[in-house]
Amino acid sequence: AILPYDYEYLGNGPRLVITPLTDRIYVTATQALNLKMGCAPAGPAGTGKTETTKDLANALAKLIYVINCSPEMDYKGLGNIFKGVASSGAWVCFDEFNRLIPEVLSVCT
Repeated sequence: AILPYDYEYLGNGPRLVITPLTDRIYVTATQALNLKMGCAPAGPAGTGKTETTKDLANALAKLIYVINCSPEMDYKGLGNIFKGVASSGAWVCFDEFNRLIPEVLSVCT
């Protein structure tokens, strides 16, 4: 897949160690992005899903916001997050997405 480099200055931060699993996630995510689709890595806690997503965004010079979801989030706040991310062209990573209540999840569909 060919994805544009966005030239977002992110500083000289650390990079992840490339393992067969991270390589597989990179290939899957870039293919999904090439098809104009999203990507939702799933798996047990502490396996590096968020860090891998952040590293891929860094490799493509994309700004990424990590949102830690909680049951206290409401649909208005989530709608504002979507509006801001859509207007800026940044990526958003919803951490602990399963903690949202069904009424708030309906905004995502």
